[in-house]
Amino acid sequence: MARRSNTDERRSQIVAALQAVMARAGYAGATIAAIARHAGLAPGLVHYHFKDKREILVALVDSLADYAHQRYASRAAAAQTAGQKLEAYITAHLAYGPDAQPDAVAAWVMIGEQSAHDPDVREVYQAALAAQMKLLKGLLRQRFAECGRRARRLDSFVAGVTCFIQGAFTLSTTARPLLPTAFAAPTLIAWVERYIEAEEER
Repeated sequence: MARRSNTDERRSQIVAALQAVMARAGYAGATIAAIARHAGLAPGLVHYHFKDKREILVALVDSLADYAHQRYASRAAAAQTAGQKLEAYITAHLAYGPDAQPDAVAAWVMIGEQSAHDPDVREVYQAALAAQMKLLKGLLRQRFAECGRRARRLDSFVAGVTCFIQGAFTLSTTARPLLPTAFAAPTLIAWVERYIEAEEER
């Protein structure tokens, strides 16, 4: 495997620093100076690799999307049925585990907030969500077929599952004491299965 260049490693280091600082201080508090301090770099070196904080944020969206896909891929590798693949998708997004990164969830929530005000951030944020929803749609279609059910209103169902996941992210960041421990993944899996079972047979 080819070794990553120093530039790639430095950029990844800066992006990771933004994620960590945002999780603690929010986007407004994630100044270039704070990012540089967390990364152990001079502010000038941050500016050498990125034009501004927005550019780092855009790179962070891509990094978080890759992280989410890697969590799914590692769980789906052993899946043999459509149901197991769908469960892998849900647990990759909502379950805890040794590869969980609470900072990543908090940063993703703040990116969503920032996308409401910044067209450049919104573009990459929506693209990342669209890719996740496309994967989810394929997994749900396979699960409907496996259960012998008609996949009616599939786009609406995909949107509903996505809203549950994104809402769980937001509440786990902003109101964690109000939520039962580890409730999200098993609850969503149960809801999805009941919805599929209630649909007409093919």
